[in-house]
This record gives sequence, structure tokens and C-alpha cells, in this order.
Amino acid sequence: MHYFQAMPRDSASAISPDELLKAYTLGYFPMARSRDDKDVVWVLPDERGVIPLESARLPRRLKRFIKTEPFEIRINTAFADVIMACGEPTRARPDTWINDAIIEAYSELHFRGCAHSVECWRDGKLAGGLYGIVLGAAFCGESMFSRERDASKVAMAHLITRLKIGDFHFIDAQFYNEHLVQFGLIGMPDDDYQIVLEDALQSEANFFAAPDQLSTDLVLQSITQTS
Repeated sequence: MHYFQAMPRDSASAISPDELLKAYTLGYFPMARSRDDKDVVWVLPDERGVIPLESARLPRRLKRFIKTEPFEIRINTAFADVIMACGEPTRARPDTWINDAIIEAYSELHFRGCAHSVECWRDGKLAGGLYGIVLGAAFCGESMFSRERDASKVAMAHLITRLKIGDFHFIDAQFYNEHLVQFGLIGMPDDDYQIVLEDALQSEANFFAAPDQLSTDLVLQSITQTS
């Protein structure tokens, strides 16, 4: 069971990008109660979902799928499309926590170079992807989506490789969930998370240390552990 704390906000309809970055340095992140909600709640989980990059892994089936090179991988070519797709309703999730205030704030952070998308394309169409924020040597993953099978998982594999090359420490997945355990997700109490977050904030990492196009061999070799 997770318990949440709210952080006061000055505005009921917009999120300041500077406020958003400050919140992340304290461990908070915003969520809307629904897609049509004009406000957000600032969340600080008691247990954090974290993927330490030194122990990140890939499912064997996914490694076999990646070997077939099913998608073209692009970086930051359709950030707006990715965040909008992440906010679309699905059968499993008829509503979403991504509202207009969140879309606007993260889009501004993308414009500033703080938020990035990893995209899977096939035949000129966006098949899946993910987005998140860079804070020092931490990558705060926000959301992912798939329009084709395993597209978001392939994007995750490329993200992990990129972050390892760039000397990042971990991916903050916000909540512990079984779906991401296959990539090495662990649950971390907030007290412990604050320690690793502070270390990451004082460290340097480079999201663009890796080329935009990573070879399949490099992705598979950089994540040697399997589940």
C-alpha cells in the first residue's frame, strides 16, 4: 500500500517548469486525478520503483525480439506525439494521470533540453516509446506506450543502453510495479531513495554520450543480464 503526500502549489491550472524541476530534486512528481482535471497532486511514494543501471536486465524473449530489429529507434524527434500517446486511454487504463498542465510543463522542459523521448518507428509511423526527465545522473521515467507489441519494451532497452553509456546511475520509475521487474526494478524506501537521488544530483551524466542510432549488438552487449 502506497501513501502519498501533497506539496502546495501556487497555481490551480499550470505547472511552472522551474517548480517541476525543484519538486523532482525533493523526490516529488505531479499526477492528475484524471485527464480532464485542471489541477495536479504532488506525489511522494513511501516506496520508490528504481532500476539501478548496473543491475538492469532484459527478458530473454525480448532480447530475441530485439535481434530481429523490428523498429527504427529515434531520439527526441516526436516528443509531443509521445507524451500525447502516453496520455491516451487504453483498455487497461480508461483514464490517465497526464492532463494538459502536465503536457505543457514537460513540453517546456523538452524545449529546454531537460526532457527526452525514445521512440520506436515502423514504416514511418510511431509504434511506441517513452519519455522522462534528466536530473544529474538520474533519469526520471514518466510514461511509456505501445501501439505495436513490445514497442515500449524495445524503447526501454535502448534507453537503458543510452543511460549506461552516459554514466547515469538509475532510472526512477516512480512506483514499484511488476511490469518493470523484468528490467531489474527494485522497491526502495523513500529514505534510501533520497540518498541515491542526492548522489545522482551531485554527479554528471550525458544523455547524448551515445549516438542517436545504437546498434543492436551494442544494446544486447551492454545489458548482459537476462531474466
